[in-house]
Amino acid sequence: MHKSGIRQEILDRVLARRGRVHLFDKFSAAETAMLIIDMQPTFVAPGSPAEVPVARGIVRNISVTAASLRAKGVLIIWITHANRAIGSGSDWDGFFNVFVADDVRQRTIDSLAQESRDTQVWHEFELAEADLHIFKNRYSALIQGASPLERILRSRGIRNVLIAGTKTNVCCEATARDAMMLDFNVVMLSDCTAALSDDEHRATLETFIQQFGDVLTGVEANNLVGA
Repeated sequence: MHKSGIRQEILDRVLARRGRVHLFDKFSAAETAMLIIDMQPTFVAPGSPAEVPVARGIVRNISVTAASLRAKGVLIIWITHANRAIGSGSDWDGFFNVFVADDVRQRTIDSLAQESRDTQVWHEFELAEADLHIFKNRYSALIQGASPLERILRSRGIRNVLIAGTKTNVCCEATARDAMMLDFNVVMLSDCTAALSDDEHRATLETFIQQFGDVLTGVEANNLVGA
């Protein structure tokens, strides 16, 4: 788990701007979902092509937080990344062919193929029958065409989303920003998210609390959710 937190100077800036640090007083469980992003072997397993080592350190926090929220009636949605093969490429060649080095490109494509076991939820998690598992094919699960997430949230009357998973500064941040701009209330869970470094993790949390939503621990978010 990351050791770095939001700097006091950022909290002071937030307080001066809006008169309070934290945005929300209470969330209804029936209107809240916890989105757990990319906690799958591609990113969590040792030696995987896109390994985020700290992600293994947040498994317990995510499990405990999800169990507590689930018991209150919060919807738990597991979101993993998978891409579809198209000819000799994939449905996201703009990423794989530009941002991934030649020596690891095919391993990454194979790991993120729809039929790969690496796109399934990490084996240390216990999913409940009421949980949902969906796939996305872009960083943000809410960008048009990436996944059915927005339709699911709207159809179930969800107004509030709690963001967990990896990477803090990539798929978690991309999804969380889009959620705010689609008028959901958004909270990033600071001890349930992981990046490749403390600095990257903190940078996202500091930007997020200033412009896009709130930042809480799993315990704080659980206390925020009522019946």
